[in-house]
This record gives sequence, C-alpha cells and structure tokens, in this order.
Amino acid sequence: MREEGVDAARGDGRDETEEERADRQWQELVQEIRVAQTGVQILFGFLLTVVFTPHFQGLAQTDKTIYIVTVVLGSLSTGALIGPVAFHRIVSGRRMKPEAVVWASRLTFAGILLLLATLTAALLLVLRVAMHNAFVPWLVAGVLAWYLLCWFALPLWARMRYTNKDG
Repeated sequence: MREEGVDAARGDGRDETEEERADRQWQELVQEIRVAQTGVQILFGFLLTVVFTPHFQGLAQTDKTIYIVTVVLGSLSTGALIGPVAFHRIVSGRRMKPEAVVWASRLTFAGILLLLATLTAALLLVLRVAMHNAFVPWLVAGVLAWYLLCWFALPLWARMRYTNKDG
C-alpha cells in the first residue's frame, strides 16, 4: 500500500513504491551497463591478442609496460562492469533491490572510471607506437580532456543547472 504524500515529499513526481522505483532504477542501470560492457569487452578482447603478435616482441620496454598496465586496467574495468550482474544474481529474491541498485551503481561508476583509464592507456600505447614523437602525450591529454568533458563535466553541469534546488 502506498503512503499518501510520499511522492510529493520525494519531489520526483512519480507515483511508484520504493520497490517499483528500485525496479525502474535497476532496468535503467542495466541498459547503461550494456553500453559500457560492450565497449570494454571489445577493447579488452583486442588487447588480449596483441601480446601474441610478432610486432609485440619488438616493442620497447616502456611500451610493454604501458601494455601490461592497459590490460590490467581493462580486466579490472570488465570485472567492475560485470559485477552488478553477479551481485544481482547472488542477492536476488532477498528483498534488497534498493540496496542492490546502490551497490550496482557504485560498481558501474568504478567500471567507468577504470574504462576511462583503460582507453587513455590504450590510446597512449597505440599513438606511441604509431607516431614516435613528443606530440603523443599532448594528443592523449586532449582526448582525455574530451572524455572528462563528455562523461563528467557536462552531466555534472546539467545536473547543477537543471536540478530543482527547492526539492
């Protein structure tokens, strides 16, 4: 049974119970995870094959180190982005969907941060091998700034600008 005034007190304008809200938030989160998982899994799969190519053996030790760091970051990102599925499966049916949403959201955010690091490291490695010049760090920094703008700065700006401060 719904309590009168709960939606008004929450200020979200939705007519849903806590369980319905958790179900909706879970579905939204799963859709977001699908996008990130696909990208990280393709990148990680590609990274795993690089070490077996003849060109890899000729890389400088610095580039091999960047590669190893990139693979580890990709693996950590994959784990964090798949983690919500395992979390949900383990706690399913225990009447803790709101808590599952919170923890899955945290894992997803960690996965996005690790994906950011993976993409940056992978770009650094590829551009170092392809260009061999001092412009590479600047180009990588520019792309990193773009990621930060698109993934964090713009959403945070929109959140501050368009969130009702009275609610």
